[in-house]
Amino acid sequence: MKASVNAEAFFIYFYLVKLKNKIFTISSSKAFQTIALEIFHFQYKNVNVYREFCDLLKVSPSKITKIEDIPFLPIQFFKSHKVLAEKLSSETIFTSSGTTGNITSNHYVSDLQLYKKSFTEGFNQFFGSLANITILALLPSYLEREGSSLVYMVDDLIKQTKNPNSGFYLNNTSELIKKLEYLEKTNQQTILLGVSYALLDLIEMKQFLLKNTIIMETGGMKGRRKELIKEELHNILKKGFGVSEIYSEYGMTELLSQAYSKGNGIFRCPPWMKILTRDTEDARTIITNKTGGINVIDLANINSCSFIATQDLGKVYTDESFEIIGRFDDSDIRGCNLMVL
Repeated sequence: MKASVNAEAFFIYFYLVKLKNKIFTISSSKAFQTIALEIFHFQYKNVNVYREFCDLLKVSPSKITKIEDIPFLPIQFFKSHKVLAEKLSSETIFTSSGTTGNITSNHYVSDLQLYKKSFTEGFNQFFGSLANITILALLPSYLEREGSSLVYMVDDLIKQTKNPNSGFYLNNTSELIKKLEYLEKTNQQTILLGVSYALLDLIEMKQFLLKNTIIMETGGMKGRRKELIKEELHNILKKGFGVSEIYSEYGMTELLSQAYSKGNGIFRCPPWMKILTRDTEDARTIITNKTGGINVIDLANINSCSFIATQDLGKVYTDESFEIIGRFDDSDIRGCNLMVL
């Protein structure tokens, strides 16, 4: 019996290696759909909670012929279940920030090299070689806890720059100001990635006129400030930093890939990631060109679940770019409460 289990785990391992090699070579919508359907069948067979969810929806895998047919697992399941292929073990567990008294999400990651490949190749596609960039990270609320996938990603990207000027900043804001001024004077291409409230705190200390620095916001106010609509937040940040656009990163604990915006709140995905929108009144209905719930296909999340229904509201455009409009709470989600504890 034990030999049979080991043989099955061995087969899954090499099957996943083959699939992973395909994921990062996707160059067409046809290739994306082919690999997405293959991953759906793998996850239906091997991820218990996903299979149980599909079965409760009375979904027959044999009738799934296009990505719009695939069921999207409600993101709340990461709070109540271990979403991981049953023969795999986790290298680490990423956890969501949450708020006091709330249950956090747990993402069991069985292959950290896969995560590194996904965020590195995604970053390079949007911003070019890391060797030519200085990365400054202002992420106090993330640094103050353990298990942040964002901190893991940014820490690795900082190391890949091999630049002594790259680094994290917590409460040493005056040092960050000096570093920004130095990098501007020496004309170094820089990205300042920060949580929204910390970026606002920074420009209250000093107003900038940056010419070589990209300002990229991620996350919200984390209970530290009043929430602002994105347009208002970006206008304040543009004025405070003296830049024409505010960039954004869209990712989450439950994913292994990120989308990026280079301004105006319009995001684009790397080739192995796709956003769809669902009708908020019917979770199985896919809609286009109007506001709906965000469904994410993240093919890099192959060992867990690649098809996730988030609690974000957004709109997808005909060129597959998208924007995030807001969030809705659990009570607003229709048809997504099966099995959620």
